[in-house]
Amino acid sequence: EVQLVESGGGLVQAGGSLRLSCAVSGYTFEAYRIGWFRQAPGKKREGVSCIRSTDGSTYYADSVKGRFTFSSDYAKNTVYLQMNSLKPEDTAIYYCARQYYSGSCYYPNSYDYWGQGTQVTVSS
Repeated sequence: EVQLVESGGGLVQAGGSLRLSCAVSGYTFEAYRIGWFRQAPGKKREGVSCIRSTDGSTYYADSVKGRFTFSSDYAKNTVYLQMNSLKPEDTAIYYCARQYYSGSCYYPNSYDYWGQGTQVTVSS
């Protein structure tokens, strides 16, 4: 059974940091890319960070560039999203997902399995 489990969310003051983890199981970790998404109340789910299938480079949404860092630990079957200099507008539920379609990695439709999400709340 394919599973993705996020952790590391919480309440933090503006300017603070969090590191989200996404532990995957039930398939060969290296065979699929993982992407990070977020969804704020009343807004569409947006791609935050992912690995482009074209050249393997890392995509970051403009709103998080320079503040968020995507990384992977193949020994632990886990990907991370290090979030620094957090802002109130980063408040959202954060999801990791498995990319099955080699389209643009920041489109949710490119993903087939999703985690349950972890809440990130940034206070001003």
